[in-house]
Amino acid sequence: MSEQPSQAHADVRTTDSGVLIEPVYDAGSVAGLDLAARLGEPGRFPFARGVHPDMYRRKPWTMRQYAGFATAEETNERFRYLLANGAPGLSVAFDLPTQLGMDSDDPLALGEVGRVGVAIDSVEDMARVFDGIPLDQVSTSMTINAPASVLLLLYQLVGEEQGVDTSALRGTIQNDVLKEYIARGNYIYPPQASMRLTTDTFAYCAKELPRWNTISISGYHIREAGSTAVQEIAFTLADGMAYVRGALEAGLDVDRFAPRLSFFFNAHSNFMEEVAKFRAARRLWARIMRDRFGASDERSMTLRFHAQTGGSTLTAQQPDNNVVRVALQVLSAALGGAQSVHANGFDEALALPTEHSAKLALRTQQVIATETGICDTVDPLGGAWFLESLTAELETRAEALIDEIEERGGAVECIEFMREAIADSAYRWHEALRTGERAVVGLNTLVEEGEADVEILKIDPEVERAQVARTQALRARRDPDAVRARLEDVRTAARGTANLLYPMRDALRARATVGEVCNVLREEYGEYDKLLAARG
Repeated sequence: MSEQPSQAHADVRTTDSGVLIEPVYDAGSVAGLDLAARLGEPGRFPFARGVHPDMYRRKPWTMRQYAGFATAEETNERFRYLLANGAPGLSVAFDLPTQLGMDSDDPLALGEVGRVGVAIDSVEDMARVFDGIPLDQVSTSMTINAPASVLLLLYQLVGEEQGVDTSALRGTIQNDVLKEYIARGNYIYPPQASMRLTTDTFAYCAKELPRWNTISISGYHIREAGSTAVQEIAFTLADGMAYVRGALEAGLDVDRFAPRLSFFFNAHSNFMEEVAKFRAARRLWARIMRDRFGASDERSMTLRFHAQTGGSTLTAQQPDNNVVRVALQVLSAALGGAQSVHANGFDEALALPTEHSAKLALRTQQVIATETGICDTVDPLGGAWFLESLTAELETRAEALIDEIEERGGAVECIEFMREAIADSAYRWHEALRTGERAVVGLNTLVEEGEADVEILKIDPEVERAQVARTQALRARRDPDAVRARLEDVRTAARGTANLLYPMRDALRARATVGEVCNVLREEYGEYDKLLAARG
């Protein structure tokens, strides 16, 4: 076992974003901040203390457990297991072909079907995922971006087939394609076409699905790609501003769509910086919506967010240590005022979570909510000198970065700028790990020899063959003329200005597949090429 690195260099300490940490904080540390004005009242502008007056005193955050793998039936079984163990919300993981708008029998899908999520090719697959789960009694989050509108429509159609009033459907689609260009890479169409789909979804849900959160503007993947906490705030809110502008340019009223915007942040390991990050983001967004976009409804100014514990912080070495990391990250999200939280399984640096690790992750959240007392009062850390000083510093730095993005033309014009900034931060972080400047237990300090003996989830290769056969059987028994006609309606809408979601819904109801609908839009809009875009 190795020795811990020397602390001789530790006289100067910083957060992961490079904010200098003083040896001690006192009243003088916050003397110029006007804490009364900065903090305000819980549930009121600027929402530093949370978006609800009573926060978790009324009920704790929603505990979502991300699940989806192999077949629709296996995913359904996992969802039922989580619901039986007290999970009030579901979160769907889709496989890579689905995320890219491809059917399972697409040649490019070979080897990826059902691997990192569930394969969804049609409304019948979606119905199997939610078989026996009343959609008016659960809240469902779907991590889907480029084809988000298509998957949302499938969910709506399943609800209709269950006899559920669409006004009762609750949940969130991620629907944040800008961060795909910036950090994650699962895009399909060029940015302007993607923005049209996003704003069409805003308009559609305002009329058809009033309780649905139309976008979850994601800093999570920005952080996973290597950003700092300051960059996570700034780039996420800059993306949010681009979506707001897109909706306004499409003729939507800000106070009609903005209350259904939501955010998705990472909960990393630098505990106090993470709590401060969530508070700073809320304050910034409230001012942005009021001062830059003229929102008058306070609901339009509230930054409601889901948090997921940091996947990139998990180690394959000594994976049991990840239980501790996840617990502290959940706690930071809760103390930061999250509306919902997903806790990663301790084995996710090795594979998809097993049933055991998924249950332990859920129990971690339940213990924190039930046994720690943090739900007994609103904003337990509010007013702490270190926290408020750190919140103010993160807010100042993030706002300066947002202003720079705005001066460069906004988020859509700054995709490459943000991508390069994240790459630089990721490089510095990995250099700090390599040199020992930053310590991660089990990785570069307190290292043990040998590999951990952990049972991991394995996907049967037969899953892909069965899913391909199922999709091809669907095509064989449906009405081909009806499908062709409905897909032509999608093409006509794509060439005009009508809302795309209505003809897409009709096509999917006729049993068109996800890939077929997305391919019509590919033919009309083309596909985004990162290298060509970078060259201008």
